[in-house]
Amino acid sequence: MKPEHSVPVSPGQAAPFRPAQTVLVMQGGGALGAFHQGVYQALHEGGREPDWVIGTSIGAINAALIAGNRPPDRLARLQAFWQRVLTHNPVPVAANWWPGAAALAQWQHSAGVVAGGIPGFFVPRLGSWINPRQPVGIEAAAYYDTGPLRHTLNELVDFAYLRHSPIRITVGAVNARTGQMRYFDSRDEPIGVEHILASGALAPAFGAVRIDGDPYWDGGLYSNTPIEAVLDDQPRRHSLIFACQLWEPHGDEPRSLWEVQERLKDIQFASRARSHLERQQQLHQLRHIVRQLARKLPDDPEAQALGAWGCGTVMQIVNLMVPHLPGEDQTKDIDFSPHGVQQRAAAGLALGRQALLAQPWNEARAPLDGVCVHPMHLAV
Repeated sequence: MKPEHSVPVSPGQAAPFRPAQTVLVMQGGGALGAFHQGVYQALHEGGREPDWVIGTSIGAINAALIAGNRPPDRLARLQAFWQRVLTHNPVPVAANWWPGAAALAQWQHSAGVVAGGIPGFFVPRLGSWINPRQPVGIEAAAYYDTGPLRHTLNELVDFAYLRHSPIRITVGAVNARTGQMRYFDSRDEPIGVEHILASGALAPAFGAVRIDGDPYWDGGLYSNTPIEAVLDDQPRRHSLIFACQLWEPHGDEPRSLWEVQERLKDIQFASRARSHLERQQQLHQLRHIVRQLARKLPDDPEAQALGAWGCGTVMQIVNLMVPHLPGEDQTKDIDFSPHGVQQRAAAGLALGRQALLAQPWNEARAPLDGVCVHPMHLAV
């Protein structure tokens, strides 16, 4: 690790924050990923295009749609994807003719997705439903076939452009044999449709995708909040990070089995994001301390060598939390209905604009603060 060189900061005074890169981090969460569309639109309209997009699962799909298209086409291709995967209730139910109508309509919609899949995304594998014990191989051992998603991605993402895109892209997937997380990064290798499909291969719904001989599943099985890809990157750079959080780790105490199942999803897929950030705050503060101590011993070669383990980079993280929609339940991640997608995209746009207006990354900070977290919820 090489030492970083920056302007010295006097005790008690933090230098103004000047990011070297803007990063957009997108959690996995199925239909909740419509929120990403709105956040990107806010950044796009605000003239703050990301230099680096990082995603898991639906976040990887959205990342490919952004990085894999030229600037004038990015938002249109992102919106085209979310229009293509919309589902419609086959039996419309008027929500005003009896109290349980809305819940019935939601159940009908979810049942339609489970039975018929999502247009342009996935369709049922009938053999798996009939005989799940049949040894068909890890790629086909799933309840759904994502062939339609492969076609959609090849149509909406310019993978030739992605190989040389000015936007760096990183997508996370977990090795189905070793259980280890791997981040595929365009800085190190070309990113193709297989990498995006692998990042979204959530078992047992979707089959594994083989890359370089190894089978990969959805990275959300290991870590659904891929922000560590930025915080552990080498060399470190001052970063302004917009992190889209699709799962709320804090919530009300559930009162029914139905609510318990929703709460379990929130806890599972939030992936210990808060504890990860707290640990990264500690590590970055220690790196700053090491750097400061080395500066106090400029004539000691050993101290200078140890000082190379320190750094002075600052990571400003803007945590954008998707709001809870009225009537939302454990099926929210398959709510590809026009209403659900539109509401979440609108929430992402509003919250993204709110963040750009507030600019919390310019707030005063202590000199040793290396990771600053700014939670943001939609103002009502």
